[in-house]
Amino acid sequence: MAIWFEEKEEQSDKKEQGDPAAADSGEEVKVDKFDKGSPFELVVLKNGTTQKVAHVTDYYFDRSGKHLVVASNNSEAKVHQLILFKLSHNTRELVRQYNDQQIGHVSLSDDGKYIGFTHGAADVAPYGRPYNLSLFNIQTSEVKATPTSKLWKLNRYTQLRFSEDSQRLFFGRVPQVSQQLALAKIDKQEDLFDESIVTGQRKLRIWHGDDARIKPNEVKEYDKEQKRTYLAVLHLNSNNLVQLADETVPDVELEEQTRFVLASSDIPYRKMITWAGFYRDYYLIDLNTGRKTLVLTQQPSGEDPILSPNQRYVTYFQQGNVYLYQISADRRTNLTKDLKVSFADEDHDYPSNAPGYGFGPWLKGDAGFLVYDKYDIWQVNTQSREAFKLTAGKGRKQGIQYRVTGLIDDKNHPNVLAIDQQVLLHGYNDRTKGDGYYVSTIGVAGVKTLMEGDYKLKTLARSKNAETMVFSKERYDLFPDLYTSEHLTPQKANKQTDLDVQKRQFNWSKSELVHWTNGDGQPLDGVLIKPTDYVEGQRYPVLVYFYRFMSDRLHAFPQMKINHRPNFAWYADNGYAIFLPDIRFEVGYPGATSVQALTSGVQKIIEMGIGDPDAIGIQGHSWGGYQAAFAVTQTHIFKAAVSGAPVSNMTSAYSGIRLGSGLARQFQYETGQSRIGESLFRAPQKYIENSPVFYAERIETPMMIMFGDRDDAVPWEQGIELYLAMRRAGKDVVFLQYEDEPHHLKKYPNKLDYSMRMMEYFDHYLKGKPAPSWLTQGEAYTEYKQAD
Repeated sequence: MAIWFEEKEEQSDKKEQGDPAAADSGEEVKVDKFDKGSPFELVVLKNGTTQKVAHVTDYYFDRSGKHLVVASNNSEAKVHQLILFKLSHNTRELVRQYNDQQIGHVSLSDDGKYIGFTHGAADVAPYGRPYNLSLFNIQTSEVKATPTSKLWKLNRYTQLRFSEDSQRLFFGRVPQVSQQLALAKIDKQEDLFDESIVTGQRKLRIWHGDDARIKPNEVKEYDKEQKRTYLAVLHLNSNNLVQLADETVPDVELEEQTRFVLASSDIPYRKMITWAGFYRDYYLIDLNTGRKTLVLTQQPSGEDPILSPNQRYVTYFQQGNVYLYQISADRRTNLTKDLKVSFADEDHDYPSNAPGYGFGPWLKGDAGFLVYDKYDIWQVNTQSREAFKLTAGKGRKQGIQYRVTGLIDDKNHPNVLAIDQQVLLHGYNDRTKGDGYYVSTIGVAGVKTLMEGDYKLKTLARSKNAETMVFSKERYDLFPDLYTSEHLTPQKANKQTDLDVQKRQFNWSKSELVHWTNGDGQPLDGVLIKPTDYVEGQRYPVLVYFYRFMSDRLHAFPQMKINHRPNFAWYADNGYAIFLPDIRFEVGYPGATSVQALTSGVQKIIEMGIGDPDAIGIQGHSWGGYQAAFAVTQTHIFKAAVSGAPVSNMTSAYSGIRLGSGLARQFQYETGQSRIGESLFRAPQKYIENSPVFYAERIETPMMIMFGDRDDAVPWEQGIELYLAMRRAGKDVVFLQYEDEPHHLKKYPNKLDYSMRMMEYFDHYLKGKPAPSWLTQGEAYTEYKQAD
């Protein structure tokens, strides 16, 4: 086991510590923070013995468990060491030492032959330090230099990775390495008359109309771009170096391929991200030559193509269909055009192309692969291009969404299935909202039920070297305890924890499924949580919480957290019914369709004899906060509303900035969550019609608005706009501004405060309890004495 200690923030004087190198030098050696190492220990778990290394800046265990290599850089003493541990004997060997070379990143080949390491001149500042790549032969102790290039350099961010067969070494390069620019300062009187020096002190950012990224996004991405390197591969046997990525195609998906890798670029689409969302071009790159073949153009970033394990095919989803690309023949086949089922998201209600449901594992020898529709799993033959339902159509017939589960999670080695191999399936029943485990056999249509019921199952992990898996089972009234089993017999699982024993000490309610039809005749589902000690025939105050689809939470154990949401168990135990309705939107009219779903759902709860029509409250956050704010402008059914971080004015929010990413918000309104479907310039009336602030005079419902004034998703000025509009119209409004908080409250005192005020707010308006003083008269601004 390796323990790498964090560097101390402040170190006492070296001479006081007895550092002979510092004492003898007579002068302090200034070392860049990037070059500083920290203490490292190797612990033998069998007997507890340790070996220590000081000034460690990097280390690497080989995957076979034979060796450990450590880079130790003591810049003050000008001692830079490469140390090799042979783990079977717990021995260490100094294999390389420099007095003028800073050792960078290190790696090991699994065949036990090579240490790969980078190194550069120690007296050069690390920001602009060029590095060299060397290979140390463990058997011969020889150091081998690697090919270099005038066009590509190594820098401090170059990392190394050997392929598992030890035939290739992958590492990143950059077009150039240079020191960071510095501005001249005004040091003397003459400098005041030097225009370049004076204007150099400016604080200016120029936003150009043709910039690929808008400036806030460029600033957010700056550190990432500074650390970006472009992947290259060194073929060790031939000593042939091939550049794979470049400034045109920068991103490579690297697994354990031997011939091709998938790469992508969003560079052509960075400007249009502002209004259209995220897209990429995808390429195949030949590992031997670096040749790039364009496979997909302007593909949505969330619809990544998949390279087959033997690198013969690429599968991808595009505009409702599944395609197979045969690499050798440069041939594309639409596999699903004649199948009478949709492979696009059937619940997609955004003004954009519906995404697919995704792919399952490949079959051995690239003979086929699995792909999902909404309910069933299909097995596709890559030779015949034919497909059949592995789940025999039972998914759609029974309303069960089947997906392969219980596989080993190893990014470098995607799971590959064999004909006649049994696979575990997870099933979600869209009608009952319950889960189950099932089994199918590759190549044979059919599904066998192992276990299913009114609970939620989550597959958590599968052992890499055994058949064991870990999963949890939960309901609203059952904590998600852990179970272990053979991965094909979860019904015989052993329960490993009993944390539900804590919950059983409390009075707890249950959840139930509710069905209703909205005004358009569309069937909708929702979850009703009755108060603890519910009495049949008695009406209760109702708290409505929602976002989009909520009915799949029927069997979810409520999160025992204090955050921006109401704690369901706490409200239920305080005499509230909680209602979680599904919302289905119509493009161009998100506000109106949300209101229709909410009001019809609330009416259902009232008709059931549970909800008190004079005590219905609504709470939402972010997109839910917007819907809550808009709903009370269109209906008076709600007697109190809490709206967290809402968009209140789509016309002003449209060209706002998401501070977390630095991206413009326009794409969210045109193609994303707000679902307007058109620009503000083409459809200004839709932006007005869907904005609560323009209907402030209609509001009769008391509202509490909450925002963190460092909101990194929704401009917090949106809360101010709604507050000022309601204040001007003389409405009942209170605004909670939590200082220095982002989109979701992070500081515990603030989360606790908000949770308590929310309960007090609903208790007053829905239960008639006396209003707290902050609600009747506000709180005056006060500056408190600062702690010494």
